Amino acid sequence: MAKFLELSDRLMAYVEGLAPPETEAQRLCRAETAAMGRIAMMQIGADQGAFMQLLVKLTGAKRCIEVGVFTGYSSLSVAQALPPDGTIDACDVSEEFTARARRYWELGGVAERIRLHLGPATATLEGFVKNGGVGTYDFAFIDADKASYAAYYELCLTLLRPGGLIAIDNALWSGQVADPARTDDDTAAIRALNAAIATDARVDAAMLTVGDGIMLARKKG
Repeated sequence: MAKFLELSDRLMAYVEGLAPPETEAQRLCRAETAAMGRIAMMQIGADQGAFMQLLVKLTGAKRCIEVGVFTGYSSLSVAQALPPDGTIDACDVSEEFTARARRYWELGGVAERIRLHLGPATATLEGFVKNGGVGTYDFAFIDADKASYAAYYELCLTLLRPGGLIAIDNALWSGQVADPARTDDDTAAIRALNAAIATDARVDAAMLTVGDGIMLARKKG
């Protein structure tokens, strides 16, 4: 018997039916983003949002990093799981998409927990390192331009405390990472980072087949 399943629409609906109910802000964010067309594929699913909320609660996270905001569903989900004094430093380059995100953060009542940093994320994270942020964060989510994934990973690892957790989205890249014929820059970058994390002595790592693949890396003490 196979140890994995192909998710049919019916099975996915079953899974989503067992997930914690979305808040109005989450529901509207997903629905309005879906109406944007093909680019809506950049948004994580409701099941992944619920999973990230569980990770945040399990790790007792209070200080978080997000690299890649898009329309705000992931940061909204994480912020809703944080304690009242929890914060997210959210990094993105798009004023257009993050303007939508701000509306959902306000609607969800978590806008005060999210600090948006507009500009190249590498520079933003380097600024956190220089300004005393080393070892002060609990959780990081990376879901941005794939060519820079390795740089984001290294900077987030530096910023995390021992025991902190990094979650990296699109780690399976629609299955393209397993196809040697795919040598485009994005696929190559993800494939290389997956391999590097799998042998990185600084972390405990696990690859999950949730959504488009999530690589988890826990920083060792």
